[in-house]
Amino acid sequence: MDRIPVLLIVLRFLLGPALYALVAANAPGVWVIAGATAGFLSDVFDGIIARRLGVATERLREADSWTDTWYYIWVAAAAWRANPETIAAYAVPLLAVLGLQALCWAIDFAKYRRFATYHQYSAKLWGITLFLAAVALLGFRQAGPFLWLTIAAGALSLVEGIAMTLVLPRWTHDVKGLWHALELRRSAP
Repeated sequence: MDRIPVLLIVLRFLLGPALYALVAANAPGVWVIAGATAGFLSDVFDGIIARRLGVATERLREADSWTDTWYYIWVAAAAWRANPETIAAYAVPLLAVLGLQALCWAIDFAKYRRFATYHQYSAKLWGITLFLAAVALLGFRQAGPFLWLTIAAGALSLVEGIAMTLVLPRWTHDVKGLWHALELRRSAP
C-alpha cells in the first residue's frame, strides 16, 4: 500500500511521452482523453493517498512536483504538435506564464537552493484547468475558453507561490496557500 503514491507518480512520468506519442500517431481522441484523464487522476490521488498512508515525505513531494513538470512539458509538446496555430495565437500569454514559472524557480532557488513544492490550492486549480485545456486541445483539437482559464490560473498560482517563498522563513512542503504561509511565519521561532 505504501508504494501506491510512488506508482502513481511513475505512471504520470510515463504518460507524458505516451500522450505525445498518441498525438503524433494521430490516435483517436478518446485514447488521448483517456491518457490525459489517467495523468490527471494520478496527480490528484498520489498526494491524497500519500497523506492518508502517512508517507507524504519531502522526497516524495519533490518527486511529484518534478514529475508534474515533466508531464506537462510533454502535454505542451503534444499540444504544439496537434494545434500549432492555436498555440501560436496564445504565444504572448503562454510565454508570460512560462516567464513567471522561471521567475518562481529562480526565487525558490535563490532563497532555498531548491525548488518549492507547496501544492497549494491555487496550484490544484491550475492542475484542473491544465487538464481541461489538455482535453480540449488534444482530444478535440480546439482551445475553447480552457486555454485562457489555464493561463489565468497559472499566473495566479505562480504569483502566490512567489509570495509564499518570500514570506516563508524556511523551505516547507505542502503549504495550502499564502494565508497558511503567513501563519507559519508568525509561528516560527
